[in-house]
Amino acid sequence: MTREEAFRLVKASVSSPNLVKHMLAVEAVMKKLAGRLGQDEETWTLVGLLHDLDYDSTAKDPARHGLLTTEMLSGQDLPPEVPQAIQCHAGHCEPATDMDRALVATDPLTGLIVAAALMHPTKKLRNVEPSFVMNRFREKSFARGANREQIEGCASLGLELEEFVAIGLEAMTEIDRELGL
Repeated sequence: MTREEAFRLVKASVSSPNLVKHMLAVEAVMKKLAGRLGQDEETWTLVGLLHDLDYDSTAKDPARHGLLTTEMLSGQDLPPEVPQAIQCHAGHCEPATDMDRALVATDPLTGLIVAAALMHPTKKLRNVEPSFVMNRFREKSFARGANREQIEGCASLGLELEEFVAIGLEAMTEIDRELGL
């Protein structure tokens, strides 16, 4: 499956523009992480882009989240680690690979970064420093939905939290127009 085919599938399956932006953000961070960790950027990019493909369809049945995506992707030309990572991020299995662990940590990180950008006086990713995000990370009441424990899972990739935040922020800044930030 090419990135273009995956994005067509996203556009056909996801109705919320904000969810599409989230998926693009996760895609960008996963690609940057793959490069940093010497992994396959193409596969990591696809995992990031497709990870919430079934979110609209499973909103009323969250136990199916990730599983329906696997069904939707069956028959596609994808490495088997793609559906595994997607299922891990949804809590259906324990992360066993760097890609699994990266997706689990990246998913909430993108939400934290978006929330920090929206809180910044300029509301622009380009003006947000990693230290600004780190300060928001330490505020327990800020962006409560961004699971700090999952984000801190970046340590299992050999990354310090500050470095992980900087990588995520840099990746998202590179696509700030698509994200509207």
